[in-house]
Order: sequence, then structure tokens, then C-alpha cells
Amino acid sequence: MPKVLLFSRQPLAKRPLHEWLDATGDSVVLITTPKAVAGCEDLLAERFLGHRLVDDYHSWATERIAEEAARTHGVELIASTSESDVLRAARLRERLGLPGQHGDSATAYRDKVAMKRLARAAGLGVPSFTAVDGPMDLLDFVEAEGYPVVVKPRAGSGAEDVAILHGPRDLDAFLGRQRQSPVPYLPGQWMAEGFVRAPFCHVDGIMAGGRVVHGWPSQYNGGMAEYARDESVLSTQLLAPGDERRATLMRLTGDLVAALPASPLPIAFHLEAWIGEDDRAVLCEIACRAGGGLIADTYERAFGVHLAKEGLRAQCGSALSLAEQPPAPARLGGWAYFPPGHGTFVAPAERCPVPGADLTVHRESGARGDGMASVVDAAASVLVTGDSAGEVRERMAAAVTWWHGNARWV
Repeated sequence: MPKVLLFSRQPLAKRPLHEWLDATGDSVVLITTPKAVAGCEDLLAERFLGHRLVDDYHSWATERIAEEAARTHGVELIASTSESDVLRAARLRERLGLPGQHGDSATAYRDKVAMKRLARAAGLGVPSFTAVDGPMDLLDFVEAEGYPVVVKPRAGSGAEDVAILHGPRDLDAFLGRQRQSPVPYLPGQWMAEGFVRAPFCHVDGIMAGGRVVHGWPSQYNGGMAEYARDESVLSTQLLAPGDERRATLMRLTGDLVAALPASPLPIAFHLEAWIGEDDRAVLCEIACRAGGGLIADTYERAFGVHLAKEGLRAQCGSALSLAEQPPAPARLGGWAYFPPGHGTFVAPAERCPVPGADLTVHRESGARGDGMASVVDAAASVLVTGDSAGEVRERMAAAVTWWHGNARWV
């Protein structure tokens, strides 16, 4: 097997990369943090070719350490597990002359302005948008488009730091939070786009060489930014094979993957788009990594492939376990996140009785809740399966009702 340098700050206790990689793990040099391997230190020597522990994972120094490790071990591939590592992995591949996704492709999948420009040039549906390099850019866009307007980081993920401006008060609040923002108010960092009112969907799968290897669409119960703002339940479920929107969303995905600079080796993707009553899909964004939440788990139940695991193994030189488009899921399914409330958590006294609902509580009874820290911060989550889209919807609704009736914040 080829020697691989892997960027990952995922905790080994929660995401067992050494098990995912099977026999290839002993060919991997891991760049990670002391926190990520706490309690698993023995695995570093037993299951990996080498490792480097860095305290400040996102610093430039980490990239220098990674390059030194790559040269020392003579690695042949570079892999990553998080969206924040996509660009640094691409830059290192280029510097070392290694195959895989390079800078032009990584930029197109990370920079939402570059992404939407390429999509628009290919004739695909995108909202009105502009780069926001200073306050006048935003004021000009609001004046031209009217409210509401969405402002977001160009390289953001998980709806973090997204602001929906409904009027002058929201505009002033966004401009006034500059010193508290984790994303600097500098050129190249922000964008604005028109607000789209339509059902919000996502498509997940594997791509390679500018084409979709396999994928399947799902529909959220609402927008990600609204979920983060309102601290409401987030849910999503796979579309039925006969849903007419499936073909529209897969066509958008295939056309977009063909339009963006390609990654020659297989990699997971997560696309988000709106689709209205006119059956027209409008791109929100696409990322070259597996979707978050329980998307990969739902996909695995439907098709036997865990997208995060499959994408990582492919980056490390393993063959795909599924190399063609399935005609339909083995079972339809979906999932939901229940956000933490405010106060002291009182966990349900019994297990969720809803058929086909696998509910996991992530907080201990007595824990203090202060609301959501991020879109992946959940007090509990549920995976739901069913024989039809209607059955999944019914079971999801029953699970949500059960949670609200049995979990309390006092």
C-alpha cells in the first residue's frame, strides 16, 4: 500500500481511523493533536507508520511540520478528514508533486464565490451573489437586491457565522459585530447572496474525475442558518426513488461536478440546493467531504457505504466498495438532531418506543444546557428507517413528539 500523510483532528475514541483503514493504517503518518489521541496513545505506535502531535492545529506551523514528516517518510498520498484541511492538503500535494486534488479544485470546493462563478458560467442555477470585501460592497448589494440578504464566510461550513439580514437593524448588527467575529472582516473572506424561499435539499455521495460515482438526494426540514438561529429540531430524510425532484437534484450535482476542477481520485461530496415548485434547482454550495450530522450513517443504512469512511479510504489508495449508482436505497431513512435547551437537563426515563427509530442521548441527566454551541451540538439524535417515505416521515414526527414530551430542561 502507498504511504499516506493524513491530516486529522478527529478524536480516535469517537472516529477510529485505525479501524477504518484496516491493513492500510500501518502505512499512514498521522498529523493530529494531543487532545484527539488522549487515551489512545498506544494506538499511535501500534497502528500507524508515524505521527506528529501539534498543539495549534490550524497554525501555519502545522503545515511545515506536515511537509517535514511527508518528506521524512517518503509519502505518496495526502489525505484529510475535515473540510478545514482541504486546502492545506491540496497545497502540500502540489508542493511534493503528489496525485490527488490540487489547489484549483480545492479552491472551487471551498471558496463559495469561486464556486458560484464557475456554476453560473456553466449555466447552472445560483442565487444573486457578490463578494463582500468591504462595507460598501454589502450596502451596494442590499440596495440592488433588497432584503432579506444572506451574509456568510466564503470558506465557512455548518452555517457558522451566517447572518440573515431582514432589514436595516440586522445590517447594523452585522456590521457592528466585526471585532467579535472569528472570521476577519477582510477582502476575500465574506460574500452576500439573495435569500431563496424554497425547500432545502442535499445530495451526498462519491465523485471522481469530474463525475458522480454514486449519490442520493435528501430534504432538510428547513434551512441550516434558521436551525442555528432558532435552536429548533433539524431533520432530513432520503427522497424516494420515484420522487421527481431526485432526477433534478442529481442532474444539478452531475453538471456541477463536471463544471468544477476535478479531483482525479475518488472523494466524498456534500451538495446543498433549493428546489422549488417549478422543479428548478438553485445551488447553495458543494463541499468535497462527507456531509455532517448523521448523513454518512443514514447513507450506510441505505446503501451499505459510510461516506466518511469510504472517502478517507479512497484518499489513502483503497478501492471503492461501491463503484456504481444504486437504483434505490435498501431502505429509506433519515435523522434528526435535538438541540440542547437552557437549564438543567432531565433525560427521558425510558427508551424511545417508536418503531424504526434509534435514538441516542448525548447529554447526561443533570448536565447544564446553554443552547447550541454549533449546528452539530445535539442533546440527542435519532436515526429513522422505514419502507416508504411516508413511513419515515411518520416515525420521524413520532420520535420528535416523544422527545419533546419526555426530555426536559428545568
